[in-house]
Amino acid sequence: MTTRTDNASAPPTVGFDLDLTLVDTRPGIKAAWEAFSAEYGVPVDADLVVSRLGPPLEHEMAYWVPEEQVTDMVARYRALYPAYAIEPSAPMPGARDAIRAVREAGGRTIVVTAKNGPHAELHLAHLGIEPDALAGGLWAEGKAEALRAHGARVYVGDHVGDVRGAATAGALSVAVATGPCAPEELKEAGADVVLADLTDFRAWWEGYLA
Repeated sequence: MTTRTDNASAPPTVGFDLDLTLVDTRPGIKAAWEAFSAEYGVPVDADLVVSRLGPPLEHEMAYWVPEEQVTDMVARYRALYPAYAIEPSAPMPGARDAIRAVREAGGRTIVVTAKNGPHAELHLAHLGIEPDALAGGLWAEGKAEALRAHGARVYVGDHVGDVRGAATAGALSVAVATGPCAPEELKEAGADVVLADLTDFRAWWEGYLA
């Protein structure tokens, strides 16, 4: 990771969450959980799983298997993930344009996600979305580690955990209501800005820079 700069005149760095912020991973994650359930005989409600994306995989797995099996089952799920989860996923509305808007202003983009780095890279490569940096395996307040290291002034995410991560990093929290958290919930968690989705990002961004 690069060293943080506090130079306010430097090109702005913007962090983005992955799942349900930049990428609609729900179809692929549902397929991966269904394959996992069939392969290992673990009853899983895949529709329920994709209704609450955001926290780390270990959190979700703990709903479906005994605590002592979580680590092993997470590894088994992740082994299946590339074959089932990448192809069906799609960019969220406005995702590519949001990255482009930051670049056009001379800024940098970093994806900071709870998803493990290799799988996040597969999603982004498949969709042709190319951030300047990627930090995986970070959740909620833990995201501040990467945001601070890259000097991110703004963090964009869909979950209250993303709002907390931005606050911990001292970054402006821009929330998009495209995930499991309603606009009111995001506001109550402390989001500085709440957008319907990333199609509203460019207009907000240009106003922010003005």
